Amino acid sequence: MPQGPLIAVVDDDSSIRNATQDLLKAAGYSTATFPNASSFLNAPLRTSVACLVADMRMPGMTGVELHEHLQVSGAGIPTVIITAHLAELTAERRRETGITCFLSKPFKPDELLECVRRAVAGSRDPRDIPRC
Repeated sequence: MPQGPLIAVVDDDSSIRNATQDLLKAAGYSTATFPNASSFLNAPLRTSVACLVADMRMPGMTGVELHEHLQVSGAGIPTVIITAHLAELTAERRRETGITCFLSKPFKPDELLECVRRAVAGSRDPRDIPRC
């Protein structure tokens, strides 16, 4: 059973959510999954989350909006955004968000694990945006 830092996965696509959870568990992380931003925000365990992995496009609140909401509320969590629509955000806008990594779908498992490792460690290198 994984005992590593808790990683929250927020994605409205259950197959992506489950595959991401399986990958993170295999790498030794503890995980919690959520189908949307609202369910994550209402979860008591969110204060224990070391890293948030979120889809950019979700009904209600996007992954970027979720990250910004957490930042403004003083409960910022290092965030990795996964998206099939990276072109929607300019490179400048991606840098401004303070998000640790943006990954384009499909991404390689090692890319996600490296982004999560960096997020948990608290490092962010703007030169690496959008690729981790």
